[in-house]
Order: sequence, then C-alpha cells, then structure tokens
Amino acid sequence: MTATFPTTWLLDSDPALRWQVERDVLRAPPGTWERTRARVATEGFGARLLALQDPDGQWAGGAFFPADFDFEGPEAAEGAGQPWTATTWTLNSLREWGVDALALLGTADLLAANSRWEYDDLPYWGGEVDCCINSWTVSNGLWLGADVTGVVDWFVEHQLADGGWNCEWVEGSTRSSFHSTLNALKGLLDHEIVTGGTDATRAARRSGEEYLLTRGLMRRLSDGHPVGPWVGDFTYPTRWRYSALNAADYFRRRSVVDGSAPDPRMAGAIALIRDARQPDGTWTQGPTLPGRQWFPVDVPAGESSKWLTLFGIRVLEWWDGQP
Repeated sequence: MTATFPTTWLLDSDPALRWQVERDVLRAPPGTWERTRARVATEGFGARLLALQDPDGQWAGGAFFPADFDFEGPEAAEGAGQPWTATTWTLNSLREWGVDALALLGTADLLAANSRWEYDDLPYWGGEVDCCINSWTVSNGLWLGADVTGVVDWFVEHQLADGGWNCEWVEGSTRSSFHSTLNALKGLLDHEIVTGGTDATRAARRSGEEYLLTRGLMRRLSDGHPVGPWVGDFTYPTRWRYSALNAADYFRRRSVVDGSAPDPRMAGAIALIRDARQPDGTWTQGPTLPGRQWFPVDVPAGESSKWLTLFGIRVLEWWDGQP
C-alpha cells in the first residue's frame, strides 16, 4: 500500500465492495464496474444474504427484529446490541451493496402480504413512527418497487422546527438528532433520485441539510463543541450510527446528484476525516455496534477497514476536487 492509494488491497474484496472501488476510486469504465456489480447477487456477501431469505419474503421472520427476539430477555438488555438479522437490516445491506432489484423479484409483494412492524403491527410498506426505520422503508421500497408515497409524506409532516428529525419525537422530543436527521435525508434523497421529488420533499431535504451544515456536521449550535465523541467513530457497517464520515459521504453523494459544490462549512469535519487516515493510506475500524448478525462483512475494531478506506478516499477526493 502507498500513503495515498492502497488500490491493490482494496480490489482484493468481495464484489459488494470491489465494484464501488472500481467506479469511485479507479474511475473504471461503466462496463467494468457494472460487470462486478452484477456478481454481488451470485457471489460473496450478497449471494449469502439472498440465500437466507424466508419463503414469506422476510429474513429472520421479522420486520425489524428477528421472530425469536425476546424483548424481556438478555439480548434486550442495555448494551447487548440490536439484532441485525431481520428484514429491514438485511434489505439495507443488499441495497447498499448494489444488488439488482430483479434478484428480489416478488419480495415487495411478499412483504406487503406477510410482514408487519413490531410497533403496533403496522403494515411493512406503510412505515411506523421511527424516523430511521421510515427512511429505510422509503429507500428499500423505491428500490423494490413498492408504493411508499405515504411514508415520504410522513417526513414532511414530522420535520421539527429546527429543520431536522428525531426518532424520539414520540417521547416528546422537539430537538433534532444528528443520527435521525442524516438517516431521514438519505431516504429523501433516494426519493428525489427516483421520482424527482415534490416541492415539499425537496424543501424538507434542504432544511435537513442546513440543520447539519450550520453545525459543521459535528458541533452543537449552542457552544460550538463537538456534539459527541461518536462523530469521530468511523465504523462499518454504519447501521443507524452517525459520524462525520457517514455525513460527509451523504453530501458527496448529494453533489453527484445535483452538481452542488462542497459546502465550506464542512471543513472541520473533513479535517477530522483526513486526520484519521493512517500513514499507509487506510482508515481504521472504530468501535462497532454489538448485536446478532448473519456474518461479519468487515474487520474487527482497530484493524484497517477496506469499506472505511473506500469512503474516506472518495470523500477526500470529492472535497479536494480531484480524482
């Protein structure tokens, strides 16, 4: 590896990661990375997850939690960790890895018929009350061809006065959360990419982005101090967790969609990302979230992560304005 471009190491990866390295780091022609992307459904991580799908369209028998999850047992204790094997988490991975929706043909209808949220037994594609869950429902529904219009409208109706969102609004919270806001933005951006959005959804997205940008992606508005040590904890899989790298990669993707330039208010977050780069050109896995998973897709904490290195390289190249 070199200090700037550990490409050989990055390319020695599962197809789910390799095609993104080819596209975003090597700038390979579409025919190259598209061929690799097509392999995700038949090889490696993607194929393994697809093979674990239940006949009713779900994974692990549940929408957000496995069917055998004991809400009163040890696995539900504080610090035990959310199980990551149920339908929503699995769909998130398959979608983020670039699996073609045709590999899941019929899944949207199966989930409409068979999957209900653990919260109030609500229908799967109708969403529920959690901002992050609803965002993933939007993104996964758009990908698989489900009608998620009602969930998209929910975000407009539940945006808080400060411009963001908070999953704890049902508990009375009126202040937005970095975590919830970033996840909400990802769903709204996916909706805009697929449908063009509406005046209301585009305005909601811009307002949510301003919530993060006015805080430099990492600081409290009140005193300018870091919102929490977790902004510098870069991990993969990201799950629901916010970090400066996760947020910066969202804005990089946003700029690819609308042609916007990097916002200078992100400079502090970019410096944090740059400082986290190791002398060999890699980024190190931070403290990962505990919980049941199908199988590991990245290294343990403290080791060089190919996923995080991909994210770090493409964010810095976007910010620096050069491939």
